[in-house]
Amino acid sequence: MKDEASRRRPLVKWSLIAAGWTLFGLFFAVQSIAVRAYDGRPLRVGEALSAWLLCAYLWLALTPLVLRLARRFPIERRSWRRNLPAHVAAAVLLSLLQLAAYVTIASWLGKIPANRSFFESFRGFFVGDFHFDLLTYGAIVGLVHALDYYRKYRERELRASQLETKLAQAQLDALRMQLHPHFLFNTLNSISVLMAEDVRAARRMLARLSDLLRTSLEEAGAHEVALHQELEFLESYLEIEQTRFQDRLTVRMEIDPAALDARVPNLILQPLVENAIRHGIAPRARAGTVEIRAARENGAVRLAVADDGAGLGSARPEDLMKGIGLSNTRSRLEQLYGAAHRFEMREREGGGLEVSIEIPFRSGGEGTRA
Repeated sequence: MKDEASRRRPLVKWSLIAAGWTLFGLFFAVQSIAVRAYDGRPLRVGEALSAWLLCAYLWLALTPLVLRLARRFPIERRSWRRNLPAHVAAAVLLSLLQLAAYVTIASWLGKIPANRSFFESFRGFFVGDFHFDLLTYGAIVGLVHALDYYRKYRERELRASQLETKLAQAQLDALRMQLHPHFLFNTLNSISVLMAEDVRAARRMLARLSDLLRTSLEEAGAHEVALHQELEFLESYLEIEQTRFQDRLTVRMEIDPAALDARVPNLILQPLVENAIRHGIAPRARAGTVEIRAARENGAVRLAVADDGAGLGSARPEDLMKGIGLSNTRSRLEQLYGAAHRFEMREREGGGLEVSIEIPFRSGGEGTRA
């Protein structure tokens, strides 16, 4: 298929060039006929068409040479002084050649009176058309340069877009690689604390951690997963935390079934839940609740994690955002969705803190790979 397309490309290119020269001839033929009509002279439609189409097709025959000269001697900032004289000389020679060929063929076709010599006819056309032919040569060279500049611009634009994509992917990978050790170290620290209090519970946490790491490795290359996959991972993480806090931690989930197939950033909820437990549940002795909500609203997916702890207290939202979990979450959202997302933190009226995310709804059960 590629070989066939490569073979057809030159044919398409030269078909378009031929069509362009035909339009050139028709345009000036119509202009010539209009001038005759305005002056009240005989229109001579056939004569005007044949003369201008002959002129156009002679330039079509010269076009390959002009294209080669245009690319051999480009008019660029560094080389225009050296290459411009070559184009001036080529314009003069090719214009004279085109005029000579036109006079010769027109004589063969009987378009020039037989009693006029070649040099008489050539001189007449030279006076009337030579400068026009010089401009025609210049227009071809200018068009070639314009198309080449546009092609180079598009190539640079494509390379820049590819580089931006690679940079964004690298940044996302770096952010994700920060999150995994952060989560792992925190969980191992919890297990270490529990070993001194309840060895059996610590073993259960290790088993759940093993399951979590296996799931994490399976999705190691995914920047986005279906929401139901993210919730499965989160439930495994919550089993670890509930083993640690036992009756002190209650989890409530309100999940809209219409949102389960939505694609969300991989490992997006775990740091939010970890933050809620760390700041809302861990500092106090009494029981607390973490609420996790997900809903599809007006073409978007809204995720929220809330706790009933002390809220911000004397801290500022900016201070909490400096933590690895929340700062990486915000950075990942910016990389994946740009301005098409919202990431907010607010104190709840009844006490506690709520972090919410809103991203565009895109369905799909499989993760989006890097």
